[in-house]
Amino acid sequence: MIKNLLPRLLVVIILLGTVQNTDAQLFKKKKKETEQKKDDKSKPGDIKPYDKVITKDAKTDEGLFSVHTVDDKRYYEIPDSLFNREMLMVSRISKTATGIGFGGGKINTQVLRWEKKDKKVLVRVASYENVAADSLPVHEAVVNSNFEPVLFSFDIKAINKKDSLNPATVIEIDPMFTDDVKALGFPDSYRKRFKVTRMDGDRSYIESIKSYPLNIEARHVKTYLSSEPPSNSSLGSISLEINNSMILLPKEPMKRRYFDRRVGWFARGQVDYGLEAQESKTVTYLDRWRLEVKDEDIEKYKAGELVEPKKPIVYYVDRATPKEWVPYIKQGIEDWQVAFEAAGFKNAIIAKDPPSVEEDPEWSPEDVRYSVVRYLASPIPNANGPHVSDPRSGEILESDINWYHNVMSLLRGWYFVQTAAINPEAQKTEFKEEIMGRLIRFVSSHEVGHTLGLPHNMGSSVAYPVDSLRSASFTKKYGTAPSIMDYARFNYVAQPGDEGVALMPNIGIYDKYSIKWGYKPILDKTAEEEKPILNSWILEHAGDPMYRFGHQQVGDIHDPSSQTEDLGDDAMEASMYGIENLKRIVPQLIEWTTEDGENYDDLETMYGHVVAQFSRYMGHVSNNIGGVYEYHKTADQEGAVYTHVSKEHQKRAMDFMQEQLFETPEWLIDRNIFNKIEYSGSIERIRSTQERYLNTMLHLGKLARLIENETLNGDEAYGLVEMMRDLRRGIWSETRNGKTIDTYRRNLQKAHIDRLEYLMTADSQSKQPDFGGYRKSTPINTSQSDIRSVARAELNNLKSDIRGGLARISDTMSRYHLQDALERIDLILEPTK
Repeated sequence: MIKNLLPRLLVVIILLGTVQNTDAQLFKKKKKETEQKKDDKSKPGDIKPYDKVITKDAKTDEGLFSVHTVDDKRYYEIPDSLFNREMLMVSRISKTATGIGFGGGKINTQVLRWEKKDKKVLVRVASYENVAADSLPVHEAVVNSNFEPVLFSFDIKAINKKDSLNPATVIEIDPMFTDDVKALGFPDSYRKRFKVTRMDGDRSYIESIKSYPLNIEARHVKTYLSSEPPSNSSLGSISLEINNSMILLPKEPMKRRYFDRRVGWFARGQVDYGLEAQESKTVTYLDRWRLEVKDEDIEKYKAGELVEPKKPIVYYVDRATPKEWVPYIKQGIEDWQVAFEAAGFKNAIIAKDPPSVEEDPEWSPEDVRYSVVRYLASPIPNANGPHVSDPRSGEILESDINWYHNVMSLLRGWYFVQTAAINPEAQKTEFKEEIMGRLIRFVSSHEVGHTLGLPHNMGSSVAYPVDSLRSASFTKKYGTAPSIMDYARFNYVAQPGDEGVALMPNIGIYDKYSIKWGYKPILDKTAEEEKPILNSWILEHAGDPMYRFGHQQVGDIHDPSSQTEDLGDDAMEASMYGIENLKRIVPQLIEWTTEDGENYDDLETMYGHVVAQFSRYMGHVSNNIGGVYEYHKTADQEGAVYTHVSKEHQKRAMDFMQEQLFETPEWLIDRNIFNKIEYSGSIERIRSTQERYLNTMLHLGKLARLIENETLNGDEAYGLVEMMRDLRRGIWSETRNGKTIDTYRRNLQKAHIDRLEYLMTADSQSKQPDFGGYRKSTPINTSQSDIRSVARAELNNLKSDIRGGLARISDTMSRYHLQDALERIDLILEPTK
């Protein structure tokens, strides 16, 4: 009995000791606070002696501002020399609730200016949207119209006069990150979407504040009350982590280089009221790194020698990156050296390993002085290359490429489905290290291109004749596209027997040209004086498709020569080659994707890639119907900027869609695959693909462009009536030939009736924002256009076709289907009947 009591007594004694220790700590803390209050004779709002605020117990992180932590409060110590200096605040969601999106997304960018005023420190938001040179009379009016709002106000807590030449001012920073400051927190668009009412201060806190020589990184967790949270709805709230990165901008802004839409570039704009024009004008300039010739090398540069820049672009590869992939990522970075040589620089971009923790314990990828390829252990199949740039000049200050682990699953799928028909190395789901490494190098190069200032150039691949992509000599010299910034992934055009053909793009002719155009120093010229020289560089290659920039498009694709994932100058021919290769892959899928003892997950995944690739081909072709080419020119160049796709080309696209998609693609229907990966779904898979591209061809914008083309060009155009007739005759061919209508065709024909019904009632379509050129939209008033008239006529024509078909078709299910179709059409045409 005594033995059993002893352990219990020991526990009680330990607990009592713990309670006594805790009570003693609380007593000491209260005593210390009481003594501090007795010693503190100051009034609220008074500036206290420095050592009364930043005590000996303070934990200090030195950097741009010294960041002190004292009794759970955080203080910024701001050198007076940094007041009124411009700083860029970039706010990102670093960790999110499920349903909001993956972390790292930029939510706000502002230029801040810290200002001392009496006993206060103010944070003002500076705007560079409207400007005028300070030497001009209009400058005062622009300043008066752009009064800088105060983002936050702080009481000055203390002054550090240790450095008499540069004293420092102390403020408590916590409220700026713990209060609901909208400019630094959850954006209004998300608040409205999830019906956020307010921030919950009890569940919001500062995670960390770290100071580096040129930037301060603040991470804080915010919890918002929400009536419609994206996940965990029972909580009625959203929690997320926000990172605010404040970066000191250069004292002297870099010389700008003005944007030209004929060369693809990330850019930013200002409204300049000081130009010699009769109206305010937006000026747009490039985002680019500050690459300058060393003073001692100027004569060498002028003589045409390659020179090293004053400060090269350096990328560090994250310590977390698996060692086997590091060399390939580095190669992808340094592949761009050849492009910078076209701009006059050697060793302009360099890949490095970061120092070890032992070599430099202070080194961090969050330090703005370092650009880093960051490896993220995430299921997201993606990689991206964002950058931070100075809004005053466009100078890129730093960039971190985010490399998500599962991007390799995408690479496996693309490489398999696009090359396995001719490439034994791709005929498996696990690739050799050197094969995956080469794919990683390709993606690394593409993402680095974004960080250099280059957007996607989706109009690049159209420069190559389709048959040239089957040539080993051509593709080894030129790759699969003139630009690695196109989504010209892998060579799906090449056929068995095309020995030695290259399978992917490299840094191409266009990439070298665009880097030269954006980065080659033009000495002793102002940004304005550079314009004629830059224009002459463009005109040197005018009309050469190798040097063409084609904007990425979202939504209604109007330019079929500038599409994602396509190859070559003829979508029908290239897609036909691609489909022939898919037909070769499908019968081998089970052999190439399965192993003894393993399930059929890889088979299911790769069959999904086959369907997705086939779907891409349908998109490439269908967008030729109602298409308009866009080739940007200036007034000193001949020819049109916008040209309708020829009638012959559009009719070929219609024939292709009828033969390859609307005629049931039997080769995709493999029962031996289906009985291993699914209990149902094959019919729905075909139906949804057919409906998707039928609706694409009958998109309001395309139909409006067909009407306009015919109005402008007459018989030379592929008109709306002719297109609709061709579509109907192909989809409903059984009504003329009397053949049995299979399940897939019956579904397609019902989808055609549904789309015609939609066209009878569709709302008008207004002009949409173009998001910097990414989205083109065709406005149309549907009730007053010919679309409804033609849709009604097509329904009536279809009724006649179906009645004729009923006399020819004997199959029972086919007759039921046609009888049902007649009833559906009658209900559309006479809904009150």
